[in-house]
Order: sequence, then structure tokens, then C-alpha cells
Amino acid sequence: MAEAVVTDFSPEVSSPEQTLLRQLHSIIDGYLNKEQVDSIIRAYHFGAKAHHGQFRKSGEAYICHPLSVAITLAEMHMDTQGVTAAILHDVVEDTPITKEQIAEEFNQDVADLVDAVTKLTQLDNKSRAEAQAENVRKMLLAMAKDLRVIIVKLADRLHNMQTLGAMPLEKKRRIAKETQEIYVPLANRLSMNSIRHQLESLCFESIYPNRHKAIQQAVKKARGNRNEIVNMIESAIKNRLNQTGLIFDVSGREKNIASIYKKMQRQKISFSNVFDVYAFRIYCDHVDDCYRILGCVHNLYKPIPGKFKDYIALPKANGYQSLHTILIGPYGVPIEIQIRTHEMHRMAESGIAAHWLYKSSDSSGDHVRAQATEWLRDLLEIQKTAGNSLEFIDNLKVDLYPQEVFVFTPQGNIIKLPRGATIVDFAYAVHTDIGSTCVSARIDNKLIPLQTQLENGMTVEVITASWARPNPLWLNHIITAKARSSIRNYLKNFQQQDAISLGRRLLNKELQSLNIKFDDIEDARIIELLDVMQMHSIDELLEEIGLGNKMPILVAKHISQEDIHAAIKLDDSNTKHAPLIIRGTEGMVITLAKCCHPIPGDHIVGFFNPGKGIVIHHHECRNSKEVRKQHSSWIDVEWCPELSGDFSVELKIELLNQRGTLATIASTISSLDANIESVTIANQDDKVSVDLITLAVKDRLHLAHIIRKLKKLFIILKITRTKA
Repeated sequence: MAEAVVTDFSPEVSSPEQTLLRQLHSIIDGYLNKEQVDSIIRAYHFGAKAHHGQFRKSGEAYICHPLSVAITLAEMHMDTQGVTAAILHDVVEDTPITKEQIAEEFNQDVADLVDAVTKLTQLDNKSRAEAQAENVRKMLLAMAKDLRVIIVKLADRLHNMQTLGAMPLEKKRRIAKETQEIYVPLANRLSMNSIRHQLESLCFESIYPNRHKAIQQAVKKARGNRNEIVNMIESAIKNRLNQTGLIFDVSGREKNIASIYKKMQRQKISFSNVFDVYAFRIYCDHVDDCYRILGCVHNLYKPIPGKFKDYIALPKANGYQSLHTILIGPYGVPIEIQIRTHEMHRMAESGIAAHWLYKSSDSSGDHVRAQATEWLRDLLEIQKTAGNSLEFIDNLKVDLYPQEVFVFTPQGNIIKLPRGATIVDFAYAVHTDIGSTCVSARIDNKLIPLQTQLENGMTVEVITASWARPNPLWLNHIITAKARSSIRNYLKNFQQQDAISLGRRLLNKELQSLNIKFDDIEDARIIELLDVMQMHSIDELLEEIGLGNKMPILVAKHISQEDIHAAIKLDDSNTKHAPLIIRGTEGMVITLAKCCHPIPGDHIVGFFNPGKGIVIHHHECRNSKEVRKQHSSWIDVEWCPELSGDFSVELKIELLNQRGTLATIASTISSLDANIESVTIANQDDKVSVDLITLAVKDRLHLAHIIRKLKKLFIILKITRTKA
């Protein structure tokens, strides 16, 4: 049974924790009922008891930190469970209290919230970067189930940043850098601008203390000089808007120091040229009034061309809405003005937290939460295909720093993408299947290549084909995390399936030489084989064979033994093997050697290369002779009779060094249905030039026909094919 809640709020009790507790009580008493308030106060006693004897670097009792986090959430009118979780968020990590005890004492939702913001343990064998990535990944996956997780975590990080003073300089900078890279853009992505601005300023102060101090002093110095101009502009705006009869509020605001520094860096200007240190916000009740006010201020002062942005008609990816414009004010000073409704302002400052902060019938909060939920769904899809936590964090950072561009589907739907996005990014944003099968696109009814970067207002029609598959070269052009993770996942699976298919063919070939059929092998024997090979599945074994990490003859010998666990001595001298048929299109697990350029019709030999599968060489290649001495690493191979496609081959040509000789050779080769891939001049003097020409031919007969035609040219002195 829960203990009775007894709390002393008398003025005589003035310890820091009691002061914070009184502040928390006064806030929650204004929007929660008595039972809920008592539950939160009981959580305080529970947490204070658990953290008893623990102190922060600053010397204050540890419970002051969770109380400060709870106050931040209470100011957002967070619900009882969220505030309770804030008070208890460190007890599982820093005290003997378990998640189960919290669930028993309070409820399962509180326990889940506390667990979600608790750092992962047992990361001793991982680097700091991997440990950070694992913890962020855990938090974001929990956030997908309950958005309160990230709100608690942001409030926690805000207070940690506010109390960094007692930390060593190196640790202070490391924490600030982590905050700047992950939590600031997260707050921005969830439209929690109030917390974002505070975190930005604190990060800048910790990472660049000297620059922060210099700009802060410059702002103070300039403040007195500019106050008169600011007051004059504010009065002029109010007088003009009063004439319209509109209901509005005007407030001047001072840009934070981090924003000023970013502008100085971005525009490469000094502080003296940053005129919009002061800006104005105008609030009204209705969306229509925003546009009327815009017209009024544009009549009052001249707008700067290209500096107007309508985030009401086209909201940012995080749901932010406002009209932005920059005007030329008195004395030629630029004035930044933002115009928005009161509801837009609440959403801009609190974002997803506005769901708890403002209980109203307005659906704006639902819109922002829907935006956040959609983003989290994409995040879950990305994390499923990420190879590890560091790759996931890299993808997350790409997604957290968007500069939007707006393009349209043929149906008129708006797709938001980061600046610099390509057609492939657009296709994956519409649907993963469309991205995976796209072959081209039309913009304004003109065919364009897939690497084309998109610009605002384009209408994009993606052309797909059922046979098309993602191209590894796309990774050089795309910038969205969803497209990158989808392509990487496909390529991983493609190589895996290709390797499994080749491994099955190789193993079948060896088993046939031992008069065994793979399909006839009993399941119990397969299980025993996997146990010996220390594999989890038959596909894993076949993949290892296909990639050249396991020898197929060794696996076949294991299968043929009555006792698989017996030691096996390979003796292949009397064993005849049917050659493996090479189709030339196997891709990653079968490659044609670039030293000798084998083509259909050549005598060839295959070599196992661990991790790459089988490499095919010409049987006369010098590089193959040494490897052939190792009998276990090479395999007999033959070309498939029904082979089709183009294959690279290199010719060494000695020719007269005259004007137009290369053009004559190129024309002859082109007329014979072949293509020149590259030309290298190996040696040259006044009379003779020795060139290496790489061609794309169909087979050995095609090459022979080309060589005969070239030899008839009077400019050709000698022509040979390079095989090593």
C-alpha cells in the first residue's frame, strides 16, 4: 500500500530541493487534480529516497536534477505519467531500483517511460561512438511507441546543458557536441523551437566560449544604439495595422547569440553587418489576417526581392507554419518580420508537446503529431535495414538536417525533400517500390536522367519498369536517408541471394561427382553438417560457398562420409569434376579478371577469392599460374553455350603516328558492331605509336573478325591481344 504523502511547503524549509519541489507543486496544482498531484509528490519521495546520498558535480543533492526536469515538463502541462517519469528517470540507471519496482509502485506506462530514457548497460566492449549510437537508437525506437519519451529526454538534456559549469572542459565540449548533433536537430524536427533555441545557445557557449563572450559583448554594446530604431519601427507597424481594424499583437525579439554566429558564418560577414539582430513577430487570430498584415507591412516598407517565404501554404517538414519577409526599414536597415496566428506560435514553440500544453478543439496539434508519427515510421523502416547503430545514426543525421525543396507528383500532391535531392530520392519518397524500379523520369514532359537535382515547383513523373533494380551508382547521387538505406539493403540481399544460388550450383556439381543428389540428403544429416560447419542455416552455408569462404568439394566430402565428425583428408587426384558453367552475368560472386580480360570462346579457369566468390582468368594468364599450383583453390569452368552480352578485351596496337589514325581505327571498330571503352598511349615517337585499346566484344569469333579487319589497314604495323 502506498505511503501517505507528507510534504513541508513552509517558507522556513529552504533547501534547494524543497524550493524546487514548491515550484513544481505550484505549477501542477494549476492543471492537475489533487489525486494526480499527490501521485507526483509521492514519486518525489520515492526518487529522493532512492537517490539519497548522491550528489551532482555542483555539490547539490542529485534529486534536484530530476525535479528541474519535471518542472520543465510541468510548464508544458505534461500529464501525470510524464512528470512522474521525469522525477524517476535516473533511478534505474543510478540506483538499485528496478523497472519492475517502478511498475509495481506506480504503473507500467511510467516504468516503460523511465526505461526508454535509461542508457543501455553492458556496452563495455563498444567504443564511445558505438555506445552513444546504441543509446540514441534505443531511445528513438521507444519514441516511436510513445512520443513522451523524447520530450522527457529533451528536458533532461536541457537541464544537463544548463548545469555543465562544474564539468571538465573536455567533457563539457563532448556533451555539447553530442547535443548539437543529435538533440538540437531532434527538437527542430519535432518543432519544439523553445527548447531548441535554448540548447543551441548553451551548445555554442560550451563549444566556443570565447566567441560567445565576444558576440555577447558586441550585442550589449549595439543594444543601446539600436533601441531607438527598434521602438520607432514597432510604433510604425502598430500605427499602420491599427488603421486596418485587425486584432493583432506585435513583439520585438532579439536573435540568440548562436543564430547571430551562424548568420555571420553563412554569409561571411562581420557582426557590424548583422542588422537583423532585432526582429519582429506579429500574431493574429486567423490565417486570412496573416496575409492582410503581410500586405500592410509591404506597403509600409519595401520588401527585399527573394526574401519572402510562405510556410503557411507550404509548412516545413516539422509542421512549422509562418510567413517570413525581410523589409528595408529606416536608414536602410533590414527588418525581419514573421507573421503567424497564435495557434501557429504555440505549435512553433512547443511542437508535439503542444498536445499536452494546450487542450483545445483546434486540430493543429494533431497535424504536427501526425507529421512526427509519419517521420518516425520512416525512421523505423530505416533502422530495420541499417547494418549497425553507427550506420543508423549516420542516416539519422542526414535526415535531421533538411533544407526543403517542394516538388509535385503528376496528381498534384506535394513532396518535401532536402535541398539537393535527386529523382531517385523523389521516387523513394513516393514509395519504396517505385524507387527500386525507376528507370527514368519526366519533368515538364521532358525525359531527364535519374541523377538530376530537383528544384522548387517541378512536377516529376517517374517512369518504372518491372525488370528494373536499384543501381549501386545511385548511392553517389542520393541524399535522403530512406533512399540510401533502401538501396543498401537491396544490394546486401542481392549479393546474398546471388551467393546462395552460386553456392548451390557449386555444391551440386561436387555432389554429382560423388553420385549424390542434394535434394536426397536427409534433414538429420543436414543438421549434423551445419553443426560441424558451425552454421545456423543451409542458406548461410551455401552463401559461404558462393563467396569462396568454404570449398564446395570439402563440404561434399563431409556429406559423403558416414561419420561427418571424422577427420577428412582430401585426395582429389583421382576425382574427375564436371566443369562449372559460367554465364558471365553472375555479378558480385563471379567476376572476370581485369588482368587478362577473358571472353566467351577462351579457355578459362576459376579461382576462389574469399569474400568475392570466383574470379575467372584466361588459362594463359601469368597471374593464374602461381595460384593453379594450389590445387584446392581453383576450379574447372566453361562458358555457357547460350551466352550473350558484351565483354571487355584489350588489344595492343602498333601503328603509324599520323594524323587521323585513331579516327580511322575507331571508325573501323564501330562499323563491326563493337565499342571502344578506353584508349591508352603506352609509347610514342615521331613515327610509331603503341596504343592499348579496350573493346567491348561479344565473343572470341567477334574479336577475331575485328583483328582481321584492322590488320588490313595500312596504318597498322602489329596487333596483339594482351592476356596478362
